[in-house]
Amino acid sequence: QVQLVESGGGLVQPGGSLRLSCAASGFTFRTYAMSWYRQAPGKERELVATITSTGGNTNYADSVKGRFTISRDNAKNTVYLQMNSLKPEDTAVYYCKAARAFPKVDYWGQGTQVTVSS
Repeated sequence: QVQLVESGGGLVQPGGSLRLSCAASGFTFRTYAMSWYRQAPGKERELVATITSTGGNTNYADSVKGRFTISRDNAKNTVYLQMNSLKPEDTAVYYCKAARAFPKVDYWGQGTQVTVSS
């Protein structure tokens, strides 16, 4: 049974930091690219960051470049999102996604709430 379980969300003040984790099971984690998405109330889900299966390449949305860092530990089947200098506009539910191109397969987690507020 495939599972992606996010954790680490919560309430933080502007300028603060959080580290999200996404623990994977039920599939061959090391062969999947991993991504973090977020969805704020009333908005569409947007891509935040992606990391390749080996961790050799990463990409970020312009809105988080220089503040967020995606990483993975294939030995622990876990992907992380380190979020620094958080802003109120970072408030959203954050989801992790596992993706493989051939054959095309996507798996999603259930999401974790991040709220940035004073």
